[in-house]
Amino acid sequence: MEGTAYHFHSHLDVIVDGRPVQVPANLGVDLAARKWSELHTHDASGVIHIEAPAKRRYVLGQLFNEWDVRLNARQVGGLKAAGGKRLAAYVDGKRVSGNPAAIELTAHREIALVYGAPDIKVKVPSSYAFSLGD
Repeated sequence: MEGTAYHFHSHLDVIVDGRPVQVPANLGVDLAARKWSELHTHDASGVIHIEAPAKRRYVLGQLFNEWDVRLNARQVGGLKAAGGKRLAAYVDGKRVSGNPAAIELTAHREIALVYGAPDIKVKVPSSYAFSLGD
């Protein structure tokens, strides 16, 4: 259920073979039942909303669970780091190692997942222009 005692936003970019992949609207939202997960999206902007009744630790893997897409150190969905392709994760424009599912979601954090051949040039975002009040 959605709560308001703890409220912040992070942003996610997913880039596959140099092209952006849209993060779906309404992840973690059951419109028919009018229920929201504490971690959800409202639109396809990539903004991740955390609205909870108490302060907790949230990680990127939780969003991918809502999306029903596998995320670990070697794959995102059906895309596996093999055969000349790699998966790289970035936080605020800096490459991070380890399992991207463990990246902590914090206020105004910019997260980018980049999949593809290492020779494809990708401009990795280091920030996101959140709306006022976000």
